[in-house]
Amino acid sequence: MPNRRQSFIILGCFVISVVFLLAAASKYSTPRVPEPPRPPKYKPNPDWVPPPVKDNFPLLHSAASPDSLPPIPKWNVPIHNAHNTTPLNLPVAPPLFIGFTRTYPLLLQVVTSYITAGWPPSQIYVIENTGVQQSNARGLLSLQNQFFLNHTALTRILGVNVVTTPTLLSFAQMQNFFLSLAYQHDWPYYFWSHMDVVAFSYEGGHGGMTPPYHDPGYKSIYTLALEALQRARNEDSKWGFRFFAYDHLSLVNRDAMEDTGAWDVMVPYYMTDCDMHSRLSMKGWSIKDERAGIITDVASALADLSMLYRVGLEGDVQPEFVDPNPAKPQPPGKKHNKRNEALESERERRGLKIEDRNAEEDDPNWVKWRKLVHTSDLQFQHKHSDRGRNTWQLGQHGGKGEPFYYPAAGLAEAIEVMTETGREIYRRKWGHRDCDLIGGTLLKFDDAWMVRKDWSR
Repeated sequence: MPNRRQSFIILGCFVISVVFLLAAASKYSTPRVPEPPRPPKYKPNPDWVPPPVKDNFPLLHSAASPDSLPPIPKWNVPIHNAHNTTPLNLPVAPPLFIGFTRTYPLLLQVVTSYITAGWPPSQIYVIENTGVQQSNARGLLSLQNQFFLNHTALTRILGVNVVTTPTLLSFAQMQNFFLSLAYQHDWPYYFWSHMDVVAFSYEGGHGGMTPPYHDPGYKSIYTLALEALQRARNEDSKWGFRFFAYDHLSLVNRDAMEDTGAWDVMVPYYMTDCDMHSRLSMKGWSIKDERAGIITDVASALADLSMLYRVGLEGDVQPEFVDPNPAKPQPPGKKHNKRNEALESERERRGLKIEDRNAEEDDPNWVKWRKLVHTSDLQFQHKHSDRGRNTWQLGQHGGKGEPFYYPAAGLAEAIEVMTETGREIYRRKWGHRDCDLIGGTLLKFDDAWMVRKDWSR
């Protein structure tokens, strides 16, 4: 038997063990009070918010009928069924698709410019790619909503068509939506245009393509575009794309799209054009540059679009343009005026190289046209300053509480993330980072997703 000392030691160990067990049991039996949810950490409010956009075509939005608008210049009035006249004899009138997601003032500008330059309104199809379902058709959105579009003004007054996508599409998806419409309507070819451009015919004449507007044989942008289509069909059995001022206006052969599998929707935005154009070339479809008119890349809109009808341009009046998302005012002495030397060579590609002729300075019609063309050049320079090309997309910040509202800043950031994801998909698809698949690599059409990356870092 243990002696007395050992008994005390055993008893002490037993007591200590019981104490520890009771403490442990108490720890786990006492319910824990959960920590309260942490409050969200909000981003700081922007230190600059652009002013509300303004109606830049009040004459249109107050018009009761198409007759309420001024006539387009008579020399640009399109001939009825011009596509089917000699010597064109095209089987089908090609549609012109213009995709729209946001910034209505710019959309209205491009549509009005094509119409006043001579493109038949009935052949223009605005593709409403907003994701707001029928909200615009029902007039439920306000002008400050980035997705706002006035169906009545476009269809009943201007006479163009509006087709609404079933949901918000990426750039590549919208291109394939154009293609689906071409199948649906049995159009073997079609034009499409960016919405952030402004278009003019060569009313002052251009090289051997067309004499000035007042001379016999004058041809509008529409007529010259149809002639380019005719040349492609007659002279090239595998024509794919025809570019006018790069792809600011493009002509597409539906057969080429079918043969190459159309646009890769896995590359939703930037680099998707590199992918599409490269695959066309790999399959032997041609891509060539053409000219039909002056097509200028812009990030602003004329303050009053009635000037495209040559209204209010008399005397010393000069057209003004408005940036829907102007830069934050700069301190005195600091200027935003970084110029790119490449802009000058870009002028000729846009068809803007116009010889000033003293003999025309007394012609009021020529002077008005020249004012508009000069203003579009200023708009181009404004867009290609040091602010970035797509700042115009963030000009409208209203519409909260309206159907299918989405914050403008959130949409912009989400598209940036999707764009970068698309770049990575392109890199993995071709094992190449840059746009020079043709000329910079020996890749073939069937090499997609079959090759390892060709860079070390």
